[in-house]
Amino acid sequence: MLVSEILRIKGNALFTTAPNGTVLEAVKVMAQHDIGSLVVMDHGHMIGMLTFAEVLEVLAKREGELGDLKVNEIYIRDPLTATTGLDVMELRRVMLDRHSRYVPVIDGPTLLGVISFHDVAKAVYDEQSFENRMLKSYIKSWPDE
Repeated sequence: MLVSEILRIKGNALFTTAPNGTVLEAVKVMAQHDIGSLVVMDHGHMIGMLTFAEVLEVLAKREGELGDLKVNEIYIRDPLTATTGLDVMELRRVMLDRHSRYVPVIDGPTLLGVISFHDVAKAVYDEQSFENRMLKSYIKSWPDE
């Protein structure tokens, strides 16, 4: 299975924030849409990712206060990215190696969407479940001799 198939199934809804926006505004968007990350965009280009992990870290450091903290003070500047032709199993391995929960999918300069580790796990599970059903069906129909 390829990354492009996950995007096709989940859709390409994309949630973004500007680097000069406040972290509090970003948190509100993530909470409203039940998502764990936002793509940080500047003048139409992806410059990074803001995830709940960075938000939790800064909340801990600041004893629960975000104040006027700006996104550009905490976002990930060089996030792991994937292309549409990448195999999902390879993406899973790299996400585990880099501890990345969210991966922007790009095609050249174009941002196509974001895949979460949950999306990858679901795709792998669905694929393995299908293969398992096919194998069981094949075994049940095995000719008796």
